[in-house]
Parts: sequence; structure tokens; C-alpha cells
Amino acid sequence: MTGAPTIVVSMPIRQHHIQHNLSLTHCWFLKGRHPNVTHINKDLTSVFEEFESTFEDEKDDLAFANTRARLRMTALYQIAQFNKGLVVGTGNKVEDFGVGFFTKYGDGGVDISPLADCMKSEVWDIGRKLEINQAIIDAEPTDGLWDDARVDAEQLGMTYAELEDAMLGKGSKRLIDRFMTLKYLNSHKMIPIPVCYLND
Repeated sequence: MTGAPTIVVSMPIRQHHIQHNLSLTHCWFLKGRHPNVTHINKDLTSVFEEFESTFEDEKDDLAFANTRARLRMTALYQIAQFNKGLVVGTGNKVEDFGVGFFTKYGDGGVDISPLADCMKSEVWDIGRKLEINQAIIDAEPTDGLWDDARVDAEQLGMTYAELEDAMLGKGSKRLIDRFMTLKYLNSHKMIPIPVCYLND
């Protein structure tokens, strides 16, 4: 929309083929509609598997899932610096400031975050107004960090509609309690890192 050169990057890491195909379809859709968009595909599977084998003695599935996000962040900054560009975040208000559903120094590592003040429902509305591929809008949200192709609602225990309601103080006590638990557990991601201030 700005006309600025824009690179969309696919970074599969042992990605479920349905997820990867959807990602590629969206990239091709954007490239076909906007002449300033180029697409790069960087398969990071071998990089991740080398890391995984190096830390076989420290195997932890959640840590490895977060490593996928951090490898992608590293790849994005490599591409951005090579092209003298910025890394654009995709997080929204519910994920970034509601429950902290992102990887610290992973998908949370960006230069600008144009959707961070939008609720998830508003992101879907923007997508419809921009006539984004309907398959993207209708797809179950997923971070794509797991071999079993699990979706966000499975990890969070709530849908985004339920999270958004709870964030606004609506919904059942059970859902609001779940929202507050997630917010508490992930609060370290949403506040500045602690600093030890020394008196002069």
C-alpha cells in the first residue's frame, strides 16, 4: 500500500504441508497484486535440526518451539540488513499486550509493529477490507512452531474471540480467569527487562 519495496519471507521448519502451502499461496497473492512485493523462501529445517542435535541432552519441546521463532527472527534480520530494510511485526493487541503470546526475542523481535494496537477482530476486518485471500482470513491461527501443526487455540485454551472478550472484561468467569492466568505467566514478555539501578 505504501509502494515501498516489500519482501515477504516463507521460512518453513519441518512445516506441515497445509500450513506451508497456505503461506506460499498468501505470498504469491501479495506478489501478484503489488508490484513492489517480492517473495523469498528460506527453508530453515536443516539449521534447526543441527541446533536440535547439538542440544539433544537439553531436549525441551517448548524451548525447541521457541528456537524456531528465534531462528526465523535471525533470518529476517539477515535479509533486512542485506536489503537495508526493517523487520515488520505481525502481532496484534491480544497477542502482544493481552496474553503475551509470542516468543521473546523471536517473533517479538521486530522494528515496527503496525497491527499491535488492533484487536484480532480488527485485524480480520482489515484483511477483508484489503481483500486478502479469504483462505488466510478463515484459517485457524497458528504460530507454526510445532511438528504436529497445532493451532493457537489449542495452546491457549481459548479462541481469539474468547480472549478478546476476556481482555475487554466480558465472557464467563472461567474464560476471564484463564485470560488472567496467561497474562500473568507471560507478563515477563510484556514489561521492560528488570534493571539494577545503582546509586552514585
